[in-house]
Amino acid sequence: MNTGFYKDNNFEKAYLLCGQVFEHSELIQMLRSGNIPEKQIAVLKFDWVKNKEDADALMGNLTGCDGKIREAAAFKIKSILSEDENSVQFFANPDFAPIFADAVIDINANICRLIADTVSFLKFNQEFTKIYTAKILRFAQDALDELDRFVFRDKKYVINKQLFKLYWALETLKDFCDTADLDTVQKILIRSCAQKEYTIREKAAQIAKKYGYNEIIKLLENDENYYVRAVFKSLENVPANLNDRQAGSM
Repeated sequence: MNTGFYKDNNFEKAYLLCGQVFEHSELIQMLRSGNIPEKQIAVLKFDWVKNKEDADALMGNLTGCDGKIREAAAFKIKSILSEDENSVQFFANPDFAPIFADAVIDINANICRLIADTVSFLKFNQEFTKIYTAKILRFAQDALDELDRFVFRDKKYVINKQLFKLYWALETLKDFCDTADLDTVQKILIRSCAQKEYTIREKAAQIAKKYGYNEIIKLLENDENYYVRAVFKSLENVPANLNDRQAGSM
């Protein structure tokens, strides 16, 4: 009899795998060549990273695969980095910087949030940070360029895709502006201030407040949107201006 319910075979397979115990080497193998439920369960059962091989196995499932696997990988990487300081050295690999950058603008907002909260653990590696920041700046510029080309006839979902990309690029840039070129960031923020979507202006306001971009603050402190204005309700601890930041870094 057809009950009308969709039967998810992957769910059933994952459920059966949950109760099994695997050796660490078996989890590595599942992550490399398993099917969707095998990879998802392997990620969730992966409790520690002791070498580059372990980190490679997880990072290989952060992009370019099923959404359930990507989200599980993002969750597990954040958990491991949060709980085990020794594991950080294996993820702060410059080769991983482009993968983390791609993951922070994933179509799944849960993954974006997890990665945005995770990459700050890796800032100590200057080469990683240089590559990651450069790619995020490129993402933001590309999204702004695309938005500038759109006209009112363009489909809303196409526009929203670029706004989503820009939003998460700005969100992660909040933690990396101090490693980026000041002029490049300021140009991105000025262009972001002109976006009709208030959440973009709100992100620009948060960055401006955190790093003392006074020109941006002046543009947004009287914004028509309450949430944008609310960013500036408390301005203590804001750097006096960009020149002070530049002088302080010399």
